[in-house]
Amino acid sequence: MAPAVHLDGITKRFPGVVANDDVTLRVEQGSVHALLGENGAGKTTLMNVLYGLYQPTEGRVVLNGEERDFDSPRDAIDAGVGMIHQHFMLVDPMTVAENITLGNEPRKWGGLAVDRERARQEVVELSERFGFDVDPDARIEDVSVGVQQRVEILKALYRGADILILDEPTAVLTPQEVEELFTVFDELTAQGKTIIFISHKLSEAMHAADEITVLRDGENVGTVTADETTREELAELMVGREVLLEVEKRPSTVGDPTLGVDGVVAEDERGVRAVDDVSFEVRAGEVFGVAGVDGNGQSELVEAITGLRDPASGRITFDGTDITERSRRERIDRGMAYVPEDRQERGLVMDFDLVGNGMLGSQHREPFASGGRLDWATARGHAESVIDEYDVRPPAPDATAESLSGGNQQKFIVGREFERNPKLVVAAHPTRGVDVGSIEFIHERLLDLRDEGVAVLLISSKLEEVQGLSDRLAVMHDGQFMATVDPEAVTEEEIGLLMGGEYPDGWDGSRATASETSADAGVRADGDGTGGGDR
Repeated sequence: MAPAVHLDGITKRFPGVVANDDVTLRVEQGSVHALLGENGAGKTTLMNVLYGLYQPTEGRVVLNGEERDFDSPRDAIDAGVGMIHQHFMLVDPMTVAENITLGNEPRKWGGLAVDRERARQEVVELSERFGFDVDPDARIEDVSVGVQQRVEILKALYRGADILILDEPTAVLTPQEVEELFTVFDELTAQGKTIIFISHKLSEAMHAADEITVLRDGENVGTVTADETTREELAELMVGREVLLEVEKRPSTVGDPTLGVDGVVAEDERGVRAVDDVSFEVRAGEVFGVAGVDGNGQSELVEAITGLRDPASGRITFDGTDITERSRRERIDRGMAYVPEDRQERGLVMDFDLVGNGMLGSQHREPFASGGRLDWATARGHAESVIDEYDVRPPAPDATAESLSGGNQQKFIVGREFERNPKLVVAAHPTRGVDVGSIEFIHERLLDLRDEGVAVLLISSKLEEVQGLSDRLAVMHDGQFMATVDPEAVTEEEIGLLMGGEYPDGWDGSRATASETSADAGVRADGDGTGGGDR
């Protein structure tokens, strides 16, 4: 049987850049194939060629033994290729059924009107056929991220897709939703569908895929069978060197409280209470972690702490000084660094170059300004230093932020904030969308800052990351802290239940007070919590 996908010698050039260099990829019918690689390795570009968003400079696209030329995604869709992008393309006020059939609605009255009942019934039948649990009448704005992803998959299936491409499909999912997605993979391949998913997470590729292809610097450096490889082998293929997948966390030396949060209440944009009477301290020389499913108040809490949202009540102190009503700029000047969860909205000015972005938040003071004038030479030197230290690609200080991949944007923000010489680092999902080699470096740098006496507030949806790096760990649900625990004394399953608003069986609160110091612990560099092994 011919492979479902055969990309033969694909080269894709952009001005000054070879994104894919003579890449050949074979994906067997009815299989799950993972495409691994660092940020900027060419994974998404290659799949955009398959989906018709880009036309190859050289090479052939062959589907089921037939060579195809795609001038647009419409051509690829007609040929049975569907793509689910990392950022979903759904209309929030519309229902699940309306989103799935949008643009392809069944008609009635001679084509004059949309047949909504028939559309709904077709969605119900499609969901039942593939074992998807979705409510066709639910509005997208009211369903979880995991359900939204299923809606995107159903959209592609509704249009006749036999080959599904998923770009970083687990980036915003909880561990439970990740496992549910992998179950969906099994259901789809059992009915003859072929799945290619882009990832930089080693464990999820080993867990979910039949075969894994690794790209590095735009080239295919190897295809391996998932159950015959190791995380170490994959990491070395991705990075081109041996990667330390576990970081040794040394015992912490805890100092005085740097950040104090006392009875803080914060509302979201709708005026609904998102943070409900939260109190805690982060001390010098410790990592205080906050775990929780996205949308349970973590974002509003972080914005209140960093000066981006006014709390409705409560008090925030920094080094003993009340900063509840102080400006964002003053918090930066006092030594607060912030890695935001939304890098494009909060972390960068997308049409600025990296020189300008490198001094954001500090452009009004030395060393970047003196006597009311900007020192552009110093700003350029700083940007070059961050680019080099944090391996930002391409290494071009004049490049605009929007020209970088998401992972390289993240590395630049992390470098800028970590190098502020901070007293407090507020890091919200600092390794989201970042490859394994960079995750290793960011984890090491966070622990270096902690060991230098910096207070670190870490918010992450990656359980292995937040559990492995934290000295104390708070679990947040529905705007409140369920418990603050010793991360070494609880399991991922127990944390997962707390994240869902439930206390584990037999929970007596004995682990609800975390230890003052941490013992040695290992941190998995890919931090995705899916585990290894067979599908």
